Amino acid sequence: MASLVCPFQDLTPALVPLAGGKGGTLARLFQAGHPVPDGFIVLPDAFASAPHGAHDPHEPRGAEAPRDTLTPAARERIRAALAHLRAGEARMAFAVRSSAIAEDSAQASFAGALDTVLDVRDDAAVERAIEAVRRSRHAPRVGAYSEAQGLAAHQEVAVVVQRLVPAALSGVLFTADPVTGSRAALVGNYVSGLGERLVAGEATGHAFSLRHPRGACEGPRELRPFARALYRLATSLERQLGAPQDIEWAIAQGRLFLLQSRPITTLRAHDPATGAWNDSFTGDYLWTSTNVGEAVPDVMTPCTWSLVRHFLAHAMALDTVGGVPLSGNIGGRLYLNLSLLATILRALGIPPAAFTARISTVFGRLPPGLDVPTLPIPRLRVLRDTLPAAARLRWRLRKNLRRLPAYLAAAPARCDALLARIAAAPTPPDLLTLWRADLLPAFTEASRMLEAAARGDQTQTYALRLLLVRLLGEADTHALFSGPGDASGPGDASSLGGAPGAVDGTTHLESLGPLLSLTRLARGEIDRAMHARRYGHRSPHELEVSVPRPGEDPSFIDRQLAALRDAPVDVDTLLARQRQAHDAAWARLRALHPRVAAAVRGPLARARDAARAREAARSEVVRIFWPLRAFVLRAGALTGRGDDLFFLSIEEILTLLRRDTSPLAFVPARRDTHARQSGLPSYPALIRGRFDPFQWARDPRRRSDIFDARGSAPLPSGAIQGFPGAAGIVEGLARVLTRADDAAQLQPGEILVTTITNVGWTPLFPRAAAIVTDIGAPLSHAAIVARELGLPAVVGCGNATMLLHTGDRVRVDGARGTVEILEAAAHPRAKPAA
Repeated sequence: MASLVCPFQDLTPALVPLAGGKGGTLARLFQAGHPVPDGFIVLPDAFASAPHGAHDPHEPRGAEAPRDTLTPAARERIRAALAHLRAGEARMAFAVRSSAIAEDSAQASFAGALDTVLDVRDDAAVERAIEAVRRSRHAPRVGAYSEAQGLAAHQEVAVVVQRLVPAALSGVLFTADPVTGSRAALVGNYVSGLGERLVAGEATGHAFSLRHPRGACEGPRELRPFARALYRLATSLERQLGAPQDIEWAIAQGRLFLLQSRPITTLRAHDPATGAWNDSFTGDYLWTSTNVGEAVPDVMTPCTWSLVRHFLAHAMALDTVGGVPLSGNIGGRLYLNLSLLATILRALGIPPAAFTARISTVFGRLPPGLDVPTLPIPRLRVLRDTLPAAARLRWRLRKNLRRLPAYLAAAPARCDALLARIAAAPTPPDLLTLWRADLLPAFTEASRMLEAAARGDQTQTYALRLLLVRLLGEADTHALFSGPGDASGPGDASSLGGAPGAVDGTTHLESLGPLLSLTRLARGEIDRAMHARRYGHRSPHELEVSVPRPGEDPSFIDRQLAALRDAPVDVDTLLARQRQAHDAAWARLRALHPRVAAAVRGPLARARDAARAREAARSEVVRIFWPLRAFVLRAGALTGRGDDLFFLSIEEILTLLRRDTSPLAFVPARRDTHARQSGLPSYPALIRGRFDPFQWARDPRRRSDIFDARGSAPLPSGAIQGFPGAAGIVEGLARVLTRADDAAQLQPGEILVTTITNVGWTPLFPRAAAIVTDIGAPLSHAAIVARELGLPAVVGCGNATMLLHTGDRVRVDGARGTVEILEAAAHPRAKPAA
């Protein structure tokens, strides 16, 4: 009988899927002790087909009779439940509401679409109301809403019956602004009496807000006595349910009642049907693609995004605080949440100015006037979420840093073995076993090792860099941190052969590895097979699993060799120049500050060793993405679905290998979403608030550096100013490229101007006289590699590709971080249309 009618207090996890979104949530909140009016849920099995001759007027003739009539057993259970709720109060009124299976979920609210019947009293009236609410699932408006949300046209519906609260005031309250996503205050509306007209959108009501941190009420005076209780209830619900909430409430006889709580659907980040994902919809945050955009410069397929999420969950010490994510997907591109970082550091006592200075080396300089909105999360809650994670991180770092050298030595052979085993997997069950036993553990370990390598001596390195910049300036500091030597003086690089980041005794950063290997290949010192084994996994699109690796595409290596042959200066000469710059900077430090030189000699060597270890670990994470790609391709071959699988998450691919084909229904819409997003220009590096990439692309005044939903982003200046990436002054013709695939257009000696670079661009660097990027920071790829090669570079300009055109004659000053237009091109290249 529990499968027919279930009181709130009796709902079990097994029955939750049958209770619908509203019924399941209300029962859960009632059981948790929230002030929910008591009630029960009439489950779908309580209904049978209509008697012969009866037909639902919403259903077309000839359709199967709908199951919308209560069975005799269900009627008996309903009467018993009503008697229990009345508890001797004969004229008690009830509210009868729908509870569709998808209703009040993160995907759909169905607000006002399904019927509600209020103020029913006797048993027969309640039964008629239950059947009326159930039949409303066939209404055309419900079918249209369901289709728009990617749901089945005819929803399965349970029905909720509750004691009706004789409300004096009724309203809705959002724990985040449903339009802007702002968390600065809770916002809502209310009316006098029952609130059904407000919820159904038939009345506006009185507006009010409850401001953090204590719920100060801004609104009509009659609501203020209840403001503090309403604030406490709402914030408690958001914490318990793990997302911003849309809350229905009522005040009756001086008491606060909770009528419903559901996720705010307008803040939904993900539509599984289409694959569209946009975390900018979830709140008023400042997002940045600097740093992470180098690793993942493309619009990600759903498969790649699911793998990147796994990587980030294991490579970052903390991925959420208070339900807010540290990383996000905005229109298919990867971003990090600076608002959450600022909130964490604020809770740790670090002032905003120190935060801005600290992040600038990694995430770039914030433009004047663009502030970082922090989250209204209590300090104690932030500390409760972060301090245990920090303790776990310290333990992991100690363990994994000890293991790092052995891991780096063994990882390439492990990946080769995985590739061979994946190719030989004969059946889907064999492939599943390989995933669980070998590939997933290898992927997780690679992510953990990068976590360790990325944090080795991080604080000490930052402090050392600040000291040297103060004593010597940016250019000499960059020279001391780069170059193949150690800090012992000119010509002595003996200590680096066994560094944790050194591979096969080499002393270069792995970002330079593909370039140095290509140089050896061009000289005939190694063959193609050796180059492919060592660096066949590195490319401009190396984390996107739908794109072939260079080791799978011989023509890719041919194109890179051609670019290298046209370079005006060979790689050895560039490296020798940088070695001279390193030695000169060291000599100046010893002459000007001999005691400091003696003190920093060891820390400098350790800092460079840590940088090599970090780069080597990053290379091995990229390498593991080759077996991950091979796994998806093999799964596609074994299931006969080919590259369709790139448009499924890794979890859905595993489901498919278990012979459940239901995820395949999503593939066409997700392909279309990915194609449309990939056709857009690269999004701004800094995004604040709700960002619609299609709307942005249609705006003729769009900016490629900043988007601010408030419309208050600082105006771009005509100057091109960025970070000093690598010292040197060069004059020459600009070549504006937005894709590494267009590398052949770069002529020897031109100045490369682009949005962002990664290791896949490295073989192009010797061909350029200087590098200029929109996105970047002193520790970004373009800056690091340019310093290693002694090429002038200005990074993180924000507006370089907006203001420069191919053919402009410019002066690049890498020490000052400036780019000056000396002579505009006679016929500037037209900007690409959206």
